[in-house]
Amino acid sequence: MATTIPLHRRGLQASRLVLGCMPLGGGWNSEPITAAHEKQAREAVEAALEVGINMYDHADIYTMGKAEQTFGTVLKEKPGLRDKLILQSKCGIRFERGPGKPHQFDFSKSHILASVDGILERLGVEYIDILLLHRPDALVEPEEVAEAFERLTEAGKVRHFGVSNMGAGQIKLLQAYCKSPIVANQLEMNLLYTDFIDQGIHINQTAGKDGIFPEGTLEFCRLENIQLQAWSPLAKGLLSGASLEGQPSNVQETAALVAALAERKNTTREAIVLAWLMRHPAGIQPVIGTSDPQRIRNCGAAGQIELSRDEWYELYTASRGTKLP
Repeated sequence: MATTIPLHRRGLQASRLVLGCMPLGGGWNSEPITAAHEKQAREAVEAALEVGINMYDHADIYTMGKAEQTFGTVLKEKPGLRDKLILQSKCGIRFERGPGKPHQFDFSKSHILASVDGILERLGVEYIDILLLHRPDALVEPEEVAEAFERLTEAGKVRHFGVSNMGAGQIKLLQAYCKSPIVANQLEMNLLYTDFIDQGIHINQTAGKDGIFPEGTLEFCRLENIQLQAWSPLAKGLLSGASLEGQPSNVQETAALVAALAERKNTTREAIVLAWLMRHPAGIQPVIGTSDPQRIRNCGAAGQIELSRDEWYELYTASRGTKLP
């Protein structure tokens, strides 16, 4: 398991696990934040700190901005905590705003700049460590993105920049115009969503014709020292306790294998699922999207688990539901 991850080589001493803050702040609506929401955030952060997590992942859209606002309350209650954390947020998704203003992705300079101001205000901080562009904008003008990044750097509002859900070609296009290096790429990766592995395994095979993971992206990020981050790394809990009723045989068999390995290694099922991702030599950072304190603690054990090559491939083969070619 890689101990040095790409962010470390950028001078960011981030924890291997990241706490995803999407569940904070209540529902995806305009209802006010309650004391219960603040308690939920406080307990989630305390559990994360307890297991050594110092990096926190946000987005301006999470619970319509309330996730950042609630997290900001936690920071306000704990003077000095902000300086110990690495804060990451995302922008670029705009929900439908009425007739003629459909749901869209927006990497315009004005939207990026306005989004960051909103992020900083809700979190109650002067800067964030990393800003990710959330989903690819079909109308992106890389010159505008570069101008926005430069303005944010000069103003001291953002220290590093990255992307989310992008392929190698899209990152190359942005990097050709941006002075600041792209330091991270966040993608869906987990033991039940193995396209990032399949894409390489299925080279020159008909089995790969329906793959959707962008070819060469994993290798490109490794070559360019871009941190790969995995969203939904726990596969919605299907391998660590969620109901398996109606799930296909490969999911049930993988869940049984995860449970057996957890018992054998005297650890949690969450730790096994995350350790599978972390065993990959790319140094993947799982972004765990739970606010349950006990589940966060269960995840924290992943750093102490070392899967052998045989165990890693056994899990991968079970997930595939078929032997390797």
